[in-house]
Amino acid sequence: MLGATGVVGQRFVARLAAHPWFELTHLAASERSAGRTYEQACTWRVPGSPAYAGVGRRAVVDCTPESAFAPVVFSALDTAAAAELEPQFARAGAVVFSNASAFRMEDDVPLLVPEVNADHLRLLDVQRARRGWRGAIVCNPNCTTAVLVSVLAPLERRFGVEAVLMASFQAASGAGYPGVASLDVLGNVVPFIRGEEPKVEAETRKLLGRFVSGAVAPAECVVSAHCQRVPVVDGHGEALSLRLRGAPALEEVSRALREWRAEPQELGLPTAPQPALILHSAEDRPQPRLDVEVGGGMAVHVGRLRACPVLGVKLFALGHNLERGAAGASVLNAELLYARGQLV
Repeated sequence: MLGATGVVGQRFVARLAAHPWFELTHLAASERSAGRTYEQACTWRVPGSPAYAGVGRRAVVDCTPESAFAPVVFSALDTAAAAELEPQFARAGAVVFSNASAFRMEDDVPLLVPEVNADHLRLLDVQRARRGWRGAIVCNPNCTTAVLVSVLAPLERRFGVEAVLMASFQAASGAGYPGVASLDVLGNVVPFIRGEEPKVEAETRKLLGRFVSGAVAPAECVVSAHCQRVPVVDGHGEALSLRLRGAPALEEVSRALREWRAEPQELGLPTAPQPALILHSAEDRPQPRLDVEVGGGMAVHVGRLRACPVLGVKLFALGHNLERGAAGASVLNAELLYARGQLV
């Protein structure tokens, strides 16, 4: 586990310490943490779990293959560190499941949400052949994008998505810890998150794209994103207006969302929520306080489905930014590769 001491890294540790398939062998972090015990190196901030996930006495090691090699590597490193260190592990033979943005848009790196685009894993053969790595890098998307494409995927499959207008309401925890200063976010809305809107727009088209002739052809839909930071602890909300091909009735849209079931659910992967999408009928749901922890934080919620006078359909979506959008997403990616026999 690279970057084990941060907010997202701790979420990884909590999941991996009790995982039925994977054994947590190394806790790795920066030079200032290496050599200390895990409980000395960080303050535990994962609610509802045992302190330090029972591994607080373990020593923290450097983020190098010499100190922390394992066949499966999870990375919660920031972008700059990931760009340098993740390829070192891939060259050494590890499959790296990255939460960073460093390689997401590389044309030979799978940007993966298992329910959405599992066929993009065919890029692994392209990546290894091109880069000469024995291992590989697999990325999960930006936390906002992860929620968005989870809603768009069943609609793209059933009808085709032509245009998306998305306004996000993003939790303070998405900025890490200590993140946004309390005097900036309490009782306030911050209408700018650096780099967020371009990431959402580009990553969505890659995730919904088709694998053709050894590459991913981005989806042709138009995506416009407005991203705001709001005084919510965990859970990114998204108000969506969509134009769907053929202008389907709301009843058809509701059925497509309600019936959505993908490979992780069919395989019964340990981290896969059952169901992946939860469609709410109450007019005031979903809400972060009431819904975001359902399914271990891996379920994506949809509510307020109604007609949009501009694009045709509008709705509100919610997902856990630290689980579906980060740690849980990477663990689910690894489970999918393991179940397919692609980690050997």
